[in-house]
Amino acid sequence: MPHRIAAVGLVLAWLLAASAYSENWPQWRGPFLNGSTPETNLPARWSHTENIAWATPLPGRSGATPVVWSNAVFVPSPDPEKNLWLLCLDKTTGAIRWQQRVGTGDRTNGKNNMASCSPVTDGQRVYALFGTSDLAAFDFSGKPLWHRKLSDEFGVFAILFLYGASPLLYEDKLYVPLLQRNPPTYAHAQAGQSQRQSWLICLDPKTGRTLWRQERRSDAQEEAMEAYTTPVPFPGRQGVELILVGADCVTAHRPDTGAEVWRFAGLNARKNPGGRIVPSPVVAPGLVFVCGPKREVLVALRPNGAPIVGPEQVAWKQDQYVPDVCTPLYYQNRLFVLDGDRQTMTCVVPATGEQLWQGKLGIREIFSASPTGADGKIYCLSEEGTVVVLSAGEKFDLIATLPMGEGPCQSSIVAADGRLFIRTAQHLYCVQSPRKEIR
Repeated sequence: MPHRIAAVGLVLAWLLAASAYSENWPQWRGPFLNGSTPETNLPARWSHTENIAWATPLPGRSGATPVVWSNAVFVPSPDPEKNLWLLCLDKTTGAIRWQQRVGTGDRTNGKNNMASCSPVTDGQRVYALFGTSDLAAFDFSGKPLWHRKLSDEFGVFAILFLYGASPLLYEDKLYVPLLQRNPPTYAHAQAGQSQRQSWLICLDPKTGRTLWRQERRSDAQEEAMEAYTTPVPFPGRQGVELILVGADCVTAHRPDTGAEVWRFAGLNARKNPGGRIVPSPVVAPGLVFVCGPKREVLVALRPNGAPIVGPEQVAWKQDQYVPDVCTPLYYQNRLFVLDGDRQTMTCVVPATGEQLWQGKLGIREIFSASPTGADGKIYCLSEEGTVVVLSAGEKFDLIATLPMGEGPCQSSIVAADGRLFIRTAQHLYCVQSPRKEIR
């Protein structure tokens, strides 16, 4: 019973802390790190001429999701000259307040480029990480605070389709996951290092200094060692843990030291050497949800504090209509699972896995962006640039299908301060209802 009371207290403390950020979108998966926000009065329908507050052209395409704080919108972008930029836009007008070049050397492989990581902000500073390993901090006026190249300490990132994991900012620490291949591919080995290790890295956000680095071991092979996932905090029985998924397993770590608390293996049951994992973990009270590689499985874990989480701690699992790329959404005490390849959304009861409803999104387009929950609705963006709006209610209800075009689109939709922010390959759009008072 004391462990349960402590866990409940941690959940309440986390929710209270996150509520202060609720009208902002400070990290990739929003104020609660689960794709949801309590925002209301959001539009359900718009066009290129209706309910568009502004549309700002961007230097290049990117799968990075913008972050929003107060009147600032931060957007990473490459440009045609292969420079890597962080842009700050005015939330009300879309005007570019400032832009800072963080690095150079953009390139593309598959759907990724070197500007695939979403930035994070705490309302005072903003942090931007790029696939070149350039990591930089700026204040809200655009003044550079620090810059470092993580490859100087950890080697050139050995990720086949380029690095794409967004950092986590939590309790005044900046966490960077680096799950990579060892031995590296020929191209990475040519960079001067013959071996790689995988790490969970903790940095001081004020200085960029490495506070600790925890090696993340696994028995995965080849590309299956790689991951594109962001860690999330979870109120465990002995305190907050950082949940990290990738390389065939999920691990929990102490935020202050990185020490491993527990591990669950077997996410890549077929031992597919190409089984990289893209969806990040999602947490709910007492539960951790993790996806295996390439639509293999979605597992709900109920950790009990033991160092090895076994089958008895598996609350439920699902192997049909699960994601390859899209991170599930936890919203209004429901788990929404988007199979972006089959354009199918499933709503389940988090504790039991009971399916409440399932429905097709109505278009034959791939979805790589993760769903966003706000104002009783779910917003999904296809790679072709079509927004599908669903009800988050008790039955499947497709509200609207809104073709915006300008693909490829991989950035998740952001909801903040009564507005939606939608990134295409060409523009960042701000969408709002006509009755929304501009401020």
